[in-house]
Amino acid sequence: MDVKPISVRKTRFSAEELAERDRLAGIESSSTRIYSDEELDALYEQDPVLAMKISREQEQAKRAGLVRRPPNPDAPPPDLTELNAVLEKARRILLQDGGDLELVEVQGSVVRVRLKGNCVGCPNSVLDLKNIVERLVMEKFPQVTEVANTY
Repeated sequence: MDVKPISVRKTRFSAEELAERDRLAGIESSSTRIYSDEELDALYEQDPVLAMKISREQEQAKRAGLVRRPPNPDAPPPDLTELNAVLEKARRILLQDGGDLELVEVQGSVVRVRLKGNCVGCPNSVLDLKNIVERLVMEKFPQVTEVANTY
């Protein structure tokens, strides 16, 4: 009986192997590097597995709030009436648990709010700020890079 060896495709790569692939592909490598859609498309033509892995990791980092958008100095500040409407939506969510918030100021690309009510001193207030308030604001206003709590 003739036994043929089974070829196993390697699906996990070391950091050195990924850096070498980036170097060979002419792509800058960095732990904080964010690839654009065009760069991912070009990389997909060379190595679809690597491109999908990078795309998935970038999306997970964005969802976890680990990736911040760089501020666009040419972007106009958010319209205050529309911003107040979005903050009112977030406020209604916080009010369900006895929390509250108010707009303090818009400083460049940063929106400053003040968490009030049960949010003061609550260990979940940081998560609520990021997962509720910041998410709603950044969905409506892409020029906003951060929503910060001001005491």
